[in-house]
Amino acid sequence: MTIRNPRANYHRKHGISLNMFTDDELQQIHLATLEVLWRTGVHISNPEAQKVYADAGCTVDRTGNVVKIPPYVVEEAISSAPSTLLLAGRNPKNDVILDGSRVSYTTFGVGVRINDIETGAYRDTCKQDIADTALVADALAHVDVYCHAVTAGHSVPQAAVDLHEAEAFLNNTSKHCQHVDLTSGFNAQKYIDMAALIAGGKDKLRERPIVSALICPQSPLSLHDICCDIIMTFAHNGIPCNVLSMAMSGGTAPVTMAGTLVVHNSEVLAGIVLSQAAQKGAPVMYGSSTTTFDLMHATAPVGSPELGICSAGVASLAQYYKLPSFGAGT
Repeated sequence: MTIRNPRANYHRKHGISLNMFTDDELQQIHLATLEVLWRTGVHISNPEAQKVYADAGCTVDRTGNVVKIPPYVVEEAISSAPSTLLLAGRNPKNDVILDGSRVSYTTFGVGVRINDIETGAYRDTCKQDIADTALVADALAHVDVYCHAVTAGHSVPQAAVDLHEAEAFLNNTSKHCQHVDLTSGFNAQKYIDMAALIAGGKDKLRERPIVSALICPQSPLSLHDICCDIIMTFAHNGIPCNVLSMAMSGGTAPVTMAGTLVVHNSEVLAGIVLSQAAQKGAPVMYGSSTTTFDLMHATAPVGSPELGICSAGVASLAQYYKLPSFGAGT
């Protein structure tokens, strides 16, 4: 039986909500995004992705590697992306449904240093740390999804680091697993193949996806080569992919909230267009770790009040588009 997680901003007054924008303001952000995607475009260097965009009706400048996406292509992609996603657990009791205003919780990553609980030393993370954090997350009732919290770093061969990470967390939790650090389209396919062996085949995995991936555009307005490969690989396999912008207000995006959300929205929707152009109906998430830029320390303060405000705006945009959303760091 599928678990139905609770709702926020539901008219029966369950949960709480923070409404950052009116519907008219969301529409203005959407229209500004359409203008950016069509008039400015997005930097896409991946030749296969350029072809996919072109076949979908986009204008591709292969000399400058700029793809300009017409408004109708963007809106068709939003319409074809599923509004409801199943993030299946290896144990069905840990299934999570993403739709509307349902709320669930995940770990976040990816840490590269850790305080060793045995020695107290502050050290680089390793593969065993992934296994340990996955096991802890598996035991925590209010953690619904394991997004791998730390990296294996240099404790494993770097050519297959992401697959070693997957081995560690897939063997230590019965909850849905989301990989953050896939290094190539080739390894993305191997990760999916690993999950298919667990699920009982690719058809079974497509029916009950026990894994997903998180991939970040490169702000401002760029989907790098590996990002495109991973989005297309997951789309072809019918496995959920979380397109998550990490725009920084005052750094890689305008300092204003509205301007930051336009850049954020442009990057995420460009990824969703690629996903839907590669395979119509492919499952995608509208993701965010967008925050402000700390000018004093030259950092992106994840967990800051500004990130919470950004996330509230992002959640409103995702609901405006009827897309499942992922808000990080709050």
